Amino acid sequence: MRTIFDETTLKGMTLKNRFVRSATWEGMCDSDGRPPEKLIRLYGDLARGGIGLIITSYCFVRPDGKQHPGKMGIYTDDFAPELTALAAAVHAEGGKVCMQLVHAGGQTSSKAIGRRPLAPSAVQVAQYDEIPEEMTLSDIREIVTAFGDAARRAKTFGFDGVQLHGAHGYLINQFLSPLTNRRTDAYGGTIENRSRFLMEVYGAVRAAVGTDFPVMIKLNGSDFLEGALVETDAVYAAKALDAEGIDAIEVSGGTRASDTRSPARTKINKPELEGYHLPLAAIIRKAVQCPLMVVGGFRSPAIAQKAIQDGVVDYIALSRPFIREPNLISRWQRGEDAPARCISCNQCFGPGLTEGGIYCVAEKKEREKKAGKITP
Repeated sequence: MRTIFDETTLKGMTLKNRFVRSATWEGMCDSDGRPPEKLIRLYGDLARGGIGLIITSYCFVRPDGKQHPGKMGIYTDDFAPELTALAAAVHAEGGKVCMQLVHAGGQTSSKAIGRRPLAPSAVQVAQYDEIPEEMTLSDIREIVTAFGDAARRAKTFGFDGVQLHGAHGYLINQFLSPLTNRRTDAYGGTIENRSRFLMEVYGAVRAAVGTDFPVMIKLNGSDFLEGALVETDAVYAAKALDAEGIDAIEVSGGTRASDTRSPARTKINKPELEGYHLPLAAIIRKAVQCPLMVVGGFRSPAIAQKAIQDGVVDYIALSRPFIREPNLISRWQRGEDAPARCISCNQCFGPGLTEGGIYCVAEKKEREKKAGKITP
């Protein structure tokens, strides 16, 4: 019987269990995207906590692909010392770490990058702060190249693999979605054309790192938006990637405009609300042979175990629970199987915007209340 604590091998990476830290923006990097010592220590803590595979926060491959402040970058070789140290901190604790590569496309802003954002089409949609500039063919070629260069850096800096961010309304997802991609050239229209940018990015990354280096993707199974990417689009993209040798697909869903079906849903406070992207993963499972991961509200080891035992997915990805409990997996493996203490309030991300780094706000309030610093 398959279990959540099985040791597995994923494209040469030996992983000590089936748990993955899904990419999580920490808001701790310098203004240029360079990771500081406190972030390097955080990754060491995550590895010490027993997570099988750690995926970094979404790292921008070009300065115009940055979104939030404190976001990590991998657009220059100048970051070699810090990023090498980050990978080494994970390895020193016996962990594995993959770097997630992203361009925010239309989901960034002029304020963040100092110019009008680039996107597949110049459209006004709810997930954009402003109408972006439509990418030229030259823009497309240059960003494809930037993804390949970033992957080369990740491998050189000692990371164990890379993951493309093809979900949550960022640039790859923008090309896949007919809501944000209104192009009439070879990159728009049919799902085959809308997948072209994704496949070119994957090709550039694979060429940069070789056939033996893990290349994965985080892919929306649905955008949960009218007129946007739906399950059949996701299945087409997943099958195309599978045929070209993608090493794993992490299934997610939603965008910042998807209301209650956004990627990070609130009030996940009972077992039946956990694993909310499992139905999407089950659809993709029928279409591909590569390993599948799924993210979305996992809080209990029993729910994770059932997903693994049923064969729907091969790995369980979590994000917010590790902000409060970096040692969660070690706790579960010791037999302390109480659910994660994360209450899905999403307050953790606020300090990333205002205080230079995310943390569990709910836990801080509990400590202060216990210490008598705040009143009930």
